[in-house]
Amino acid sequence: MTPTDVVFRPADEADAPCLSALATQVFFETYATSGIRMALVREAESQFAVPAVVERLRRPEGRTTLAERDGHLIAFAEVVLGAPHPLVPQGEVAELTRLYVQSPFVRRGIGHRLLRHAEALASAEGASTLWLTAWVGNARTLSFYASQGYEPLGSTPYTFEGEVFENTLFAKALTPMQPAQ
Repeated sequence: MTPTDVVFRPADEADAPCLSALATQVFFETYATSGIRMALVREAESQFAVPAVVERLRRPEGRTTLAERDGHLIAFAEVVLGAPHPLVPQGEVAELTRLYVQSPFVRRGIGHRLLRHAEALASAEGASTLWLTAWVGNARTLSFYASQGYEPLGSTPYTFEGEVFENTLFAKALTPMQPAQ
């Protein structure tokens, strides 16, 4: 796979079914390491059902970028502009809520390129900092963000159905730039 094989473009509502399927797939690959259980199923349904994806795509502060190869969705990134967090220094901030890469395309540079695209997009929209959270049980992801210049700022919980999952909050100062093509 060469860099020109992958096309990045903004998502629209017609992409919601494919986004839903890919997000659900990556979610279970990441978080269902001990198998599937109902709490995970309900969380995936609440976050990634087609109507939930459409709702996020309609948010004026949201930006979703797709990575496609030969017309197939292989990865995506969701950025929310103006999303503050108590651990992130004051200023114009954006949150990278998701960067999901389908497993056959992991470690092929897609995540790196998609992250750079998300950074450029957030910067072009006026953000000076991009922040994200990553589950502490996902060592590969924690290592990836650290290697991309993201600084850990502390721990923050993610809770659903009474279960608390520890996440590390990372942030990176952005330099003014235009979105990558």
